[in-house]
Amino acid sequence: MELIKKTNIDFIAMRKISFIVSGIMTIIGIIAMVQIWRGAANMGIDFSGGTSVQLKFAQPVHMDQARAALAKHNLKEANLQDIKEGNKLLVKVGRTTLEAGKAADTIQDVFRKEFPANPFTVESSTEIGPSIGDKLRNDTLIAIAISLLGIIIYIAWRFDFKFGVGATIATMHDVFAMFAVFFIFGKEFNLLFITAALTIAGYSLTDTVVVFDRIRENMHKNLKEPIISVFNKSINEVLSRTIVTSITTFLAAISLLLFGGEVIHDFAFALVVGIVVATYSSIFVASPIVALWEGKALNKVEAKA
Repeated sequence: MELIKKTNIDFIAMRKISFIVSGIMTIIGIIAMVQIWRGAANMGIDFSGGTSVQLKFAQPVHMDQARAALAKHNLKEANLQDIKEGNKLLVKVGRTTLEAGKAADTIQDVFRKEFPANPFTVESSTEIGPSIGDKLRNDTLIAIAISLLGIIIYIAWRFDFKFGVGATIATMHDVFAMFAVFFIFGKEFNLLFITAALTIAGYSLTDTVVVFDRIRENMHKNLKEPIISVFNKSINEVLSRTIVTSITTFLAAISLLLFGGEVIHDFAFALVVGIVVATYSSIFVASPIVALWEGKALNKVEAKA
């Protein structure tokens, strides 16, 4: 299936613009990761510690009334999510002055007192201590670093060291871009976001490998053709496949975003952003980096000869 017929777009010539855009996104993403490491970003209770309680009410509960009720009992910093299916309410409270294990009981007592005519059941209750949250945050950043190292080793083994570096930079770019978007929009960083980021890292790598496979094939077939021409030709040849794959995956992610409900909304949003960025990076980040590097290496060889 081909949505786009044969094209002849000079993608490598657009590298200056793409590098500027990618550089800005990467810088913001690095700032976001530093803020996460410092605990200064909008952290979920997974990383900052706190309590999460999901309640199912007999009747709908207005968010303003629920927020006001919690504020009356020194829980004004509570984060509320209205889950419309089934009159459910998700209450998240960060580190409080309450004793460990008391926050969940306090939340339930507040709603029993303030909404006596609207009984509820507790569907789930989670409490994460601050030390566990800090450990999860640090372990997560280490996991991302190890994943990126594994990528460069795999690509270097399968293709060439230059390709490994290009793929790793593109994958890092995608992860940083997702962090940047969440940071700019003030969205919560939690384990679901990290799951989405690592999922997109794998997706981005797969997309990049497809492009690199065609580049390597054409480099062996067209030994005398200029490197830039080989790269542009290869990207154009797989462009239709890349777009079809990306659109299919994007439609699945956007369906989750629109119809998946509040609980996985941010996870689906991260996937949508990541798919767009990963498709862009395999063409405008990974390939130009390797093309420029290969071109310089070839020029040095020719100069010595």
